[in-house]
Amino acid sequence: MTIEQIAASFFKVKRASTSYGMAPHKPILLLSLLDLMDSGESLNNQFIVNADLVAAFHENWSLLVFTGHTEDFTQPFYYLQNDKIGGKNFWKLQPKVGYSINSHIKSIQVLSDVLQYGTFSDEVFLELIEPKNRMVLRELLLNHFFPGYKSGYFSNKKSENAYLKSIDSYVLNQTDKVQRLQVAEEEWGYVRSSTFKKWVPRVYQNTCAISRMKLVSTFGYSLIDACHIRPFSDNQDDRVTNGIALCPNLHRAFDRGLISIDQEYKVLVTDQIQEDKSNPYGLENLKGRKILLPAEKHLWPDQENLEWHRGNRFST
Repeated sequence: MTIEQIAASFFKVKRASTSYGMAPHKPILLLSLLDLMDSGESLNNQFIVNADLVAAFHENWSLLVFTGHTEDFTQPFYYLQNDKIGGKNFWKLQPKVGYSINSHIKSIQVLSDVLQYGTFSDEVFLELIEPKNRMVLRELLLNHFFPGYKSGYFSNKKSENAYLKSIDSYVLNQTDKVQRLQVAEEEWGYVRSSTFKKWVPRVYQNTCAISRMKLVSTFGYSLIDACHIRPFSDNQDDRVTNGIALCPNLHRAFDRGLISIDQEYKVLVTDQIQEDKSNPYGLENLKGRKILLPAEKHLWPDQENLEWHRGNRFST
């Protein structure tokens, strides 16, 4: 199978005919999957629903679709399973253990909760693993589905103001503004929240800031939580400076005000608990411990947010 044969089959994907013309959803998804591979994600042929993929879809849509079509990431992600190359399906969804996906799931959050990953057929993936082939396929897709927009598309992708880059820059506290595209509120919230959950463990090297426990599964998943210092519902802040990486038990203790962090980034422990003080994992043993901080100071927990936590959550 050649990349040209794959492209020819992609040109024939089933698309709904609407008053605005043929639906662009599947071509946008295909371009977004190529973007993920270019960024180094999903090179194992497992495309999980996360902020990177959803944001890539949003960005590509904003650059290439200028009709009245309604943007919807979940639709092509499910229905691409109906398309074939040489009589064989080339896209499949693998649900998590205990779940099944037998119909279109419209909620991105629900889809993320039940899906393990989407995957290309082996024959297609073997061609797409080559960067040169992805570059050729992208050119062919743009020329076929979006003639006239290719130049502007590539120019914007290289820009520092590109949607994906702007979200990362905001979450990493490199800018005060984030580019807001015209997307559904649930999808916008999902992208922001998922980007926060991605970057907070990373800037703490997937290590709990208090216990110094480092946990990464063999599948590459971090088992360290991204914990909001001040709830997002209170100040709409999804930057890493409003976050701290904690293992699940300390995340719960922090949210419930059993522990907090002082002005010198040392652990505070409430007096309102009873525990076995001989247990090496007890909260009392953490009192006064300096937390692990990110390497770059502009990523450290914001003192105003910590003050809010001490005043509104911590039980003295």
